[in-house]
Formats: sequence, C-alpha cells, structure tokens
Amino acid sequence: MKKYFLLNIIIVLTIIIFSSSWNKSIAAFSCMDNYNIHDSEDVQVINYTNKRIYLTKDDIYLMAQIVQAESESEPFEGKVAVASVILNRTVAPEFPKTINSVIKQKNAFSCLDKNGSISKVPDETSFRAVNEALKGKDPTNNALYFYNPKISTCNWMNNVSKNNRKVIGNHVFFKTN
Repeated sequence: MKKYFLLNIIIVLTIIIFSSSWNKSIAAFSCMDNYNIHDSEDVQVINYTNKRIYLTKDDIYLMAQIVQAESESEPFEGKVAVASVILNRTVAPEFPKTINSVIKQKNAFSCLDKNGSISKVPDETSFRAVNEALKGKDPTNNALYFYNPKISTCNWMNNVSKNNRKVIGNHVFFKTN
C-alpha cells in the first residue's frame, strides 16, 4: 500500500513540475535565489562598463527566454554570449536603457512574435547562462549584435561592417562602426 501511495505522489509531483506554469516558476526561482530578488524589487548589477543596470526577476526570466530561443542548440558559451549582448545593449547609448525595452525593441530578436511576445520556457542552462552574464562574463568582447550566417534572412546583418567579430558556435557576434 505504501508503495502505491509513494508512486502516486511521485507521479503527481512529476506532472506538476513539468507542467508549463509550474516549470516557469521552479526554473526562475531556483536560478534567481542568488540575487535575493522579490516580485517587483530591483537588483543592481554592474557589467564590464561599470554602468549600473537595474533589473527584476521578470527581466531575468525574459532574458532566459531569449537565450533559450536564440541559442537553444548552441554551446554554453554561446548562450552566455546572447545574454551578454542583451546587457551590452542596455548600457550602450544607441539602445534603450532597460532589459525589457532592449529585448522588445522592434526587430531586435527574431524569436519574438509581431507583438513583441515570447512563449518559450527557458531551461536551467539558459538561466545559468544569464547568471554568468550578470556576473560579468562576456565572451563577445562587448558585442552589440549577433546572427547566424547560415540562416540569416536579414540583409543588414549580412552586409554591415563588423568590428570586434567573434564566432561562437553558429553565431557571429560583433559591433558596428
């Protein structure tokens, strides 16, 4: 009888853990504990440029969604690189100043739908990559853009002059003039 009871509990917990709504919360909270972030509380982060970036756990979750969608099949370094590009844009004068605004800027990330939304549920690796970028790791050398030349349909990316070019996995990370 105890075996069946325990088996039922395990099945129920497995269903809860892998359901979409619970999965989001569990993944988000397990990776965000390092920052002691509450629902709407801001946390201060300093990137390589020593400029302050303020973000919430919703910003971290959104970053992890972008990392998951844009670099799902890339190596871990490529995932950190995507998160770093988001942070680099936040402190660059030509971009918006918040994580949310950088990500939802028109044509900024191909994984967003036409309304600027994303439904991708990030995995633990995506959160770890965001965590590494927030700690200051930037394998891109402060890149502001990236693309996959094998599948890119954006003529601007293919034709723009690229400075500080670095290839990580299938992506090319760079700055422009």
